[in-house]
Formats: sequence, C-alpha cells, structure tokens
Amino acid sequence: MKTVPAVGAPVRLRPMVDADVDAVLALDALVHPTTWSPEFMRSHLGIPGSRTNLVAELYGDLVGHAALLVVADEGHVTSVAVAPDHQRMGIGRVLLAALCRDAEHRGLVAMTLEVRVSNAAAIALYRRFGFAPSGVRPAYYADDGEDALIMWIHDVGKSDFKARLDEAADYG
Repeated sequence: MKTVPAVGAPVRLRPMVDADVDAVLALDALVHPTTWSPEFMRSHLGIPGSRTNLVAELYGDLVGHAALLVVADEGHVTSVAVAPDHQRMGIGRVLLAALCRDAEHRGLVAMTLEVRVSNAAAIALYRRFGFAPSGVRPAYYADDGEDALIMWIHDVGKSDFKARLDEAADYG
C-alpha cells in the first residue's frame, strides 16, 4: 500500500488478508484481555466496500493493525492495535491517519470509536486527530466491566478536519 516513517523506521501499511489473521490475533492477545475469534475476523475480510482492514509491517514483521466499519455515511473505528514492543513509535498514528484518510476518500461525514476510559495514551492519540468525547458506555467491556468513552469527529472531509489530519499525521 504505502510506506511511511514512524520515528525513522519504514512502516508499510497494506490491506489485511486471510493469511494475516493468526498474526493479528496473536498481536491482539498481547494488547487486549480478549480477542475476536478467527472466524469473526475472517468474516470481516469478506465484506468488500463496508470495511477497511489494514496491517502495519516494520521490516517485514506485523506490528499493528486497524479497522474501519462503514455504516451509511459514518465510519466506526473498530480497532487500532500496536504490538507492545512497538508502541510509542508512531505506528498507531500512522494507522489512524490511514483510516481517517480512507473515511475522507469515501465521503464519510463522521467517525466514531469506543476506547477504554483507562487508556490515556489512546485517548490522547484520538484527541490529536480531533475525536471528542461524547459519552460513556457503562460496563462496555465484557472482560472486566470497564466503561468505554465514546468519541466522535463530525467534520470529516471539511477543511478543519483536513488541517487536523495533516498536523496529526505529520511524520517529521
């Protein structure tokens, strides 16, 4: 797909394929208390047009992934995950920027996501892109009952969004 620097290293983004599912689930097991089933993840790959599923590779190793679900004119970020030993290198930023650019390219008007209220690093990343808190889903996460912060962007495709995206995705 494309190669962009993340703290000086070449991160390659490409569409997720069936052969990536096991590696993606292994990565998820390192960063999430529970993971999706292989069947569920594979079913998401078989729905062209309504989903964007990306993987990030660094020197040939899968180090992250992200997904966007399209519903009508809105995008739902369903996943952004980076391997623990590659976090804070800009890979999550690269993945999220790609999802935002995809939403813009599709002509979507808004994006949303849920994030654990305790995940301060992710919340800061999402805010950098313009996601703003809009509510809480109590006990959203079944594994431990943690609340989810709901965040939205309502100006996808507008000049303010484009300026924020360019600034947030600045790899320099």
